[in-house]
Amino acid sequence: MAIVVNLDVMMAKRKMSLNELSEKVGLTLANLSILKTGKAKAIRFSTLDTICKVLDCQPADILEYVAE
Repeated sequence: MAIVVNLDVMMAKRKMSLNELSEKVGLTLANLSILKTGKAKAIRFSTLDTICKVLDCQPADILEYVAE
């Protein structure tokens, strides 16, 4: 089982760059990049909340559970 991060998909749908999202969310490019590539071990609910507000989406649009 794995949690897949689809942040890049939502960013593409909203035509938003990583730089723009970084500025609007208040996270560093490095931290957003780690999240986007699926290398993050955890995410704070407050961070997820802010990303969802900025991208106008639901947490399920960003995080997906996949049974391997």
